[in-house]
Amino acid sequence: MRARWIILVAGAYALALALIGLWPTRVDRNVAVTDIAPVAWALRQVGLDPGQGYHLIEFTANIALFVPLGILILLWRTDWGWWQATAVAFCVSATIEVLQDVLRPDRVASVNDVIANTAGGAVGALLVVAARRRVPALRR
Repeated sequence: MRARWIILVAGAYALALALIGLWPTRVDRNVAVTDIAPVAWALRQVGLDPGQGYHLIEFTANIALFVPLGILILLWRTDWGWWQATAVAFCVSATIEVLQDVLRPDRVASVNDVIANTAGGAVGALLVVAARRRVPALRR
């Protein structure tokens, strides 16, 4: 039962990731993220201009986007460690960026995205490693 649940969630996540990664245009193209009042306020508080703020928000969003991948990999492969899930996150991210470069001329492939996505996969995997130490049922 657990394996079916993980496969179902992983399939939905993979579909969402493919749609976000391979959408013809940036998914936030029509959203002025740095003009949203709380975001603009936070950027002013830390002294970032809208351009710098956008890059920080995009980088952080890419980390968050890949946290579920690290979690799902280690829930599925209980015999793997965090570094193996991180390696998979790197490969998935690099593949998406190459496909963007080849298939989506309006998108920009970025090494920074690969770094952020890989970091997100590592964060997700490390969360599972920490949880495994506290919850015996996650070890199997």
